[in-house]
Amino acid sequence: MFDLTALRHAAQSIRPLIPGTPQYAWPRLAERLGCEVWVKHENHAPTGAFKVRGGLTYVQGLLQRKPEVAGLVTATRGNHGQSLAMAARNAGLPIIIVVPVGNSAEKNAAMRAMGAQLIEFGQDFDEARTEAARQAETHGYESVPAFHPDLIKGVATYALELLEAVQDLKTVYVPIGMGSGICGLIQTRDLLGLNTEIVGVVSANADAFAQSFEQGRIITTETANTFADGMACRMPLPEAFEIIRQGAARIVRVSEDEIADAIRVFHEDTHNTAEGAGAAGLAALIKERHVQQGQRVAVILSGANIDRQVFARVLGGL
Repeated sequence: MFDLTALRHAAQSIRPLIPGTPQYAWPRLAERLGCEVWVKHENHAPTGAFKVRGGLTYVQGLLQRKPEVAGLVTATRGNHGQSLAMAARNAGLPIIIVVPVGNSAEKNAAMRAMGAQLIEFGQDFDEARTEAARQAETHGYESVPAFHPDLIKGVATYALELLEAVQDLKTVYVPIGMGSGICGLIQTRDLLGLNTEIVGVVSANADAFAQSFEQGRIITTETANTFADGMACRMPLPEAFEIIRQGAARIVRVSEDEIADAIRVFHEDTHNTAEGAGAAGLAALIKERHVQQGQRVAVILSGANIDRQVFARVLGGL
């Protein structure tokens, strides 16, 4: 996929626009869970989520391969789209972004603010992805997938920061959407020659990756109805599945209530905002805290882009 030299080069190339994000060990989380808990704060990235790293790396590589590219098209639930909208604006390219009907209003607004043309289509990401392919053909634009080696290399820069900053991590808990975040973490762990176990996390309401992992083959689901829209995957991509199958220790399902509780814990113990997917790693650690007693572990707070009204309901326990 990529080697350590290429990963370090990617980190350097995005640094002027994407400062490294912090990783902190929070005493209140340690007190609550009985282990040393490091949080990788991708919620501090310029778009409020880790994927901005991948968008910039992808567009940089695309312009080297195809300097004549006329524009970009992609489908998203929000964070991938914000990443590419920022990268397209930086490169002076037009971009069309297709989102499902009823997508996060605030994520939609953020993408429009960065100059994207937004189209609402379909009931979920997979239906939006079909429309994105049609739009790319109609306009002669480059169709940007949700999973690509350059996207993974870009987001893997967060893993490089974490794993080089914090030594001897026993376990890292990371949410799974389409798979770029966990795949970048697995590849970086392997390139650094570490023994850290990587645990993927999915919503129990969108557990296609968990079912696939358990059965050793791609399993799709009819629905992916979770308020943690960053994990709303019902059709795992084979490339992502293979990396996860080989490199993850296990995949943990967390309920909607467990995700909501983790959002509240992040707020109470660290005063950080987490969206549903961003809190999933902590939700899984809370669920498995009995096996992590006394250990040094990390969770990936992958994003903070939760609509205000949803956040208010979660904090209020509604």
